[in-house]
Amino acid sequence: MPDSEELAAAVGGWLTESELDYQSPLSLARVGVGQSNLTYAVTDAADRRWILRRPPLGHLLASAHDVAREARIMTALRDSVVPVPKVFGVWTADDVPMVLMEFVDGLVLDRRAVVDAVPEPTRHAIGLALARTLAQVHSVDLPKTGLIGLASHKPYAERQLKRWTTQWQHSKTRDSADLETLTARLAASVPEQRELTLVHGDFHLRNVIVSPDDGSVNAVLDWELCTLGDPLADLGTLLAYWPEDGEPGTGLLSFSTLPGFPKRDELAAAYLETSGRDGSALAFWHALGLWKIAVIAEGVLRRIQDEPRNRAAAYAPTVDQIDSLIAKALRTLT
Repeated sequence: MPDSEELAAAVGGWLTESELDYQSPLSLARVGVGQSNLTYAVTDAADRRWILRRPPLGHLLASAHDVAREARIMTALRDSVVPVPKVFGVWTADDVPMVLMEFVDGLVLDRRAVVDAVPEPTRHAIGLALARTLAQVHSVDLPKTGLIGLASHKPYAERQLKRWTTQWQHSKTRDSADLETLTARLAASVPEQRELTLVHGDFHLRNVIVSPDDGSVNAVLDWELCTLGDPLADLGTLLAYWPEDGEPGTGLLSFSTLPGFPKRDELAAAYLETSGRDGSALAFWHALGLWKIAVIAEGVLRRIQDEPRNRAAAYAPTVDQIDSLIAKALRTLT
């Protein structure tokens, strides 16, 4: 990766190609607590801002962290009901793809200080807005947006189990008998798939920008795991990222245990009411979401061990946190 001055010069050229006005000098600063693709705020001398996304540093697993694919998805969704940032283009620096997109105003609730400043009624509105926005993601017209060929149309749960089992094998830092037990139990209890929709794949509180006024969602971010599959998988992931009082996961998952945020059953009810879907198989998808988060967190831990510069400023997952997710998934499946 080029040094910061070289990258700032490259970004200036990309802004010019996109016919965007800017004033030198440009500065870049890492933003967010995401541990996967790295995100930077680009600011010019007039305080105008843009966002730059790139893959993490070091060795990457096959098909992971494809920022160009992520950019194609957001571009396809630009005229849909799903709020996404405008993508200006994909460029490369030292053979590393980088995406330049607009800066969307609002809040990202990824730090305790940010969440503490949000009134409890707005926190509640944000939670319900998340659920309803997720229903909008699943209402996207796949042929109209050109996303019908985004991924396989084969049963989603089986695809996920195969993919993330492989990811675990390639990125694990240790062996886990409980993870193996959970994987086997999930494989034995897969529900029948009856729909094929767009699936965000990593939908949670930190991956959206929300309005500080009414809690509405201004933009849905981080589309790198987006695919086609069963819509309830996304709801299961949202619930998996939504711990309640007395449960582990605050900080690692989200700050949903704080006063004001709706409970998981409220999120599920808001989504099911908006979408008109049946939630009878939701326990499976909730457990699958917890399992997948545990595998992702293990991969983050491995990347940080291999390359410490991948560590985000706010936190890094621990073995104990990952094991608690696995244990919670086993209880959810019971």
